[in-house]
Amino acid sequence: MDKHASFRNSTSPATAPSQQLSPQDWETLIEDFQCGIPSRRARWLPLSLLDLTFHSLLRKDFSPALKPQLLLFLEDSSDFLFRPSPSSSLPPLIDCLRSLLLTFPGESSLKEQAMVSTTSIAIAAVDSPSPHLVDPLAEILLSVANRPNHGPDRHTRSVACECLRELELAYPLLLSNAAGHLWSLAQAERTHAGQSYLLLLATSIASIARHGLLSSPSSILSTAVTLVPFNSPSAVLSPPPSLEPSDLNLRELRRVFAFLLEKPQSLTPCATMELVTVLTSIVGALERHMPAVAALLKVQFSGLLYCYDPILCHVVLMLYSRFSDSFTGDDTLGIARRLALIPKEAHQPLVFRLLAIHWLLGSPQLASKKGFLPSLAHYFYPTVFDPLSLKASKLDVLACVAAHTDRLHSEQVTTNQGEKKESYTTAVKLFHEGLACVSAFKWLPTWSTETSVVFRAFQKFLVGVSPHQGGVLTEADLDAVFNTAIFQTLQNTMVDLPLKHRGLVPVVSTFIDRLIGCKEHQIVGERLLQTLDAQLLPKLDKGILLASYFPMFERIGRNCRIPPHGLLELLTKHMLYLTEKHGPETGLRSWSQGSKVLDICRTMLVHHHSSRVFFGLSHLLSFASQFFPDLEVRDSARIYLRLLLCIPGKKMKTIVNFGGQLPGVSPSPHPASFYPQSPKKLLGISSYIHLERVVPPLVKKSWSLSLLNLEAMNNDTSYFEGIKDNSVPSTTPDSGGVLTIDKISLQGEPLRVMDSKVAETLRILRKHFGCIPDYHHMSGTKISIPCLLKLEAESFNQVWGSDLEDNLPALYATVITFKSTSKYGFIPACRVPFLLGAPSETGLEIIPAGGDIQEDSSFRTPLMVELEPQEPLPGLIDTELTANIENGQIISGSLQSITVGIEDMFLKACLPSDVEDDRVSRYYLDLFHALWEACGSAANIGRETFPLYGGKGAAAIYGTRSVKLLDVNSDFFISAVERYLAPFIVGVTGQALAKMVGSNPVIGNVIWGDDCVVFPEGESSALVPYSESAPLLLEYIQDEGDFLNTLETSKRILGTFLVLIFLPPRFHLLFQMEVGNVSTLVRIRTDYWPCLAYVDEYLESLIT
Repeated sequence: MDKHASFRNSTSPATAPSQQLSPQDWETLIEDFQCGIPSRRARWLPLSLLDLTFHSLLRKDFSPALKPQLLLFLEDSSDFLFRPSPSSSLPPLIDCLRSLLLTFPGESSLKEQAMVSTTSIAIAAVDSPSPHLVDPLAEILLSVANRPNHGPDRHTRSVACECLRELELAYPLLLSNAAGHLWSLAQAERTHAGQSYLLLLATSIASIARHGLLSSPSSILSTAVTLVPFNSPSAVLSPPPSLEPSDLNLRELRRVFAFLLEKPQSLTPCATMELVTVLTSIVGALERHMPAVAALLKVQFSGLLYCYDPILCHVVLMLYSRFSDSFTGDDTLGIARRLALIPKEAHQPLVFRLLAIHWLLGSPQLASKKGFLPSLAHYFYPTVFDPLSLKASKLDVLACVAAHTDRLHSEQVTTNQGEKKESYTTAVKLFHEGLACVSAFKWLPTWSTETSVVFRAFQKFLVGVSPHQGGVLTEADLDAVFNTAIFQTLQNTMVDLPLKHRGLVPVVSTFIDRLIGCKEHQIVGERLLQTLDAQLLPKLDKGILLASYFPMFERIGRNCRIPPHGLLELLTKHMLYLTEKHGPETGLRSWSQGSKVLDICRTMLVHHHSSRVFFGLSHLLSFASQFFPDLEVRDSARIYLRLLLCIPGKKMKTIVNFGGQLPGVSPSPHPASFYPQSPKKLLGISSYIHLERVVPPLVKKSWSLSLLNLEAMNNDTSYFEGIKDNSVPSTTPDSGGVLTIDKISLQGEPLRVMDSKVAETLRILRKHFGCIPDYHHMSGTKISIPCLLKLEAESFNQVWGSDLEDNLPALYATVITFKSTSKYGFIPACRVPFLLGAPSETGLEIIPAGGDIQEDSSFRTPLMVELEPQEPLPGLIDTELTANIENGQIISGSLQSITVGIEDMFLKACLPSDVEDDRVSRYYLDLFHALWEACGSAANIGRETFPLYGGKGAAAIYGTRSVKLLDVNSDFFISAVERYLAPFIVGVTGQALAKMVGSNPVIGNVIWGDDCVVFPEGESSALVPYSESAPLLLEYIQDEGDFLNTLETSKRILGTFLVLIFLPPRFHLLFQMEVGNVSTLVRIRTDYWPCLAYVDEYLESLIT
């Protein structure tokens, strides 16, 4: 309860507190409160902050520039200073406001800020109407506002009216007894503050109309109750029941309504929108008793549509959407025509022109009126000088009109051929003439924004006739789409664009890929590919330029629904052309285009039945293997031909589906082919060239855990489905029988009631996973393994001859490539420009006394192997070396494999950018607790998914628990933890343990003491096996007496280490190490269960 000390024993603002703060102290105090750090704020809590603030505000010798900051400080800290006890803290604030208004007559800005801050604090601190707290504030504000036409303080009176309006909105009917006085003030006010009086009157009348006070027998405009002193009406606490309004009050309401309708010309656009909103709520509440008032609103405000202010236009649209029955057909057509004309007015701001199109398409009343949009289509043809964003919006309207016209064309009777032809012609005209203004895309680069606008318009036109409906299109729907004028025109366009502009082939291919990737438009995209195969391929001529269409050929060959004969015939002609035109200057071009043709053939082998492509493909490959001028292309064609002839279809698909790289095809012949080399020399390079890790792995012998993946026959890249694109999970069982780790033990669960603890856990996890990159869509988390490369001179000279025996050999332009069967992603190659051989150690060197024997670093080259793990598991990395030696020969071969241990996957969790430096340790501890809870039981967070960085993927947590008992004394175990796990410790509990490790600076920036312990007493039930009801039985074979003695000793727990380890790409490993005198119990939780087998070996190696 110390946080309430700031307003204990609050004195009157006139009483000076014993301790004063200087302006510099106030600036420091405000900065400490704004930073949000409790430790900085706690040092000010012993002071009476409210008394100090009120006294500083009323001091005339206090800095005038700092007083508004004090008021803002009170407003920002209202939840801390006022909300806990408003009955004792608000009256001094109101007294301070009264004193400011009386004591400082000339400082109007300070008065206005004081009124605004006091009103805001009162509304935030008082949830329900409290007359003893709200009435004094309302009385002060009414006293300020009750001076109409007083010029010097007109702005102050306007602010007072706005504060009263906010009080009325927060506590309805608060000013119901003062409505008559407010009407008199609004009628009397002639300055610009009159709009505030009008809005206050309208708000008060709206509350009376909505809450049933019109049924009162007395007039709502009565002034029998005095304005000051102010007393809240009883209706504030208990609103009366809704009854029929009396005739007297209806007449009074009409008088006020008529008065308000005469005042819009004296209001600003924002005030006009506020007034119309209030009047709309009044008419909505009394529409049955005042049926003609909606028509009055239409007559009064419909002219605002022709103003040049978007807010005033929005007022008319707001009335039209609320009272559309009061607008006739001509009125609706006038609104639509005005919205259509605004985008053509070049002097209007771009935002206003875009808003007009947005309003026209977004209004259901305007968009559903048949005939409106087609009659206005000529307004939306883009002009040359329109901005691209406006052109795109106008094309959206034309796409909507074309879809509407095409729909009418399909609904017309078959015998009415004349009208059908006219509708068909209109849709085609809209398509071509609308795109005429962006025709520059034909000669602009493919990455230009204009090209993007055009193909976006293609997408809009197509979606207009085939909208997204949440399911697969039926045969009838597909026939209707294929028969539309838009689709047929788009087909012809997709054929003409690549034929006339070869640079657009990649863009057209990407457009079709986007359609095929959509579930609803997949068949539409395949139909476009079939059209390209049937209409574009026959028009293409053989020649060098045919290579521009290879991206499109790749997609045609990949689609199994398209007959391959036409494409194979064209590719055969192209290979014949390359063979005929081959010459000394065309060698590289022949190799390049021949390799791409074979890549397309490989794609067809993968996606088509071999019987379907056998005839045409065998002719092509036979010709290429015999007559093509490039040797490597001939060899590759011969391999494909033998596969086609000798291997059945399924096995052949598995063999050739290796990811796109053709076997035996390289951009240039390897330089090593020019020098004869001895196989014995190349096979033994690992005897004199060594690649070793700088830090050997802790686990000396490693093994690999292989998980069954039934997708292996499809050779797709497998990954855990815990990271995947956000989609609605399907309840239909997968026909392919895919088994992945995150699908184990997924069971339906009932709806849960989320408490504050679970909500906080989810907040921390969302913040943490939002920093983890989604490696499916961007570069993932990388780890680095430092290594050393060494060349032994003596062994090298023995292998390569005696001519180098007296000299130190060297390697030049060394390239080391890496590959691994483990899922470590692409591993970049390492390059070493120069490596000098290390001389042999004869044992005759003179070593200085007391000196350490160290190898000269000039004979070793450090390398850094970078991995991007997709699974946090150990493995081996195979290495290949290629280098030049001094006589010009090239050596190549395999080196020792690099061992990747489980400890190489240990990383610190990523830190969000908004975490302060002094909050880092607390953040890691909170993250540990959140992950511990999430991995403990599926019921903790349910099936919650957490978006990853990049915005496309999400992660789910499926935790696993285990335990490990380590028989080792505390000193040895603490030393091992400090050496290997110190960077990952986030908390240390237990005085004895904290005393033992606190003196060692290697463990720092962690939470010490018992503050980090939040685990329940029943945590021991989390041990293996995972039953929550059965205890864990550990067999310990020794004498009973020794066993009881050891058990009693091990119970003396010195403390606990909390260890948080991040396993790339997005998993975690948590240790709770309970350190005892003779043994340590390690509780383990993780969201990636395959790593437990390696963690067990790692903990064993940690203490050996």
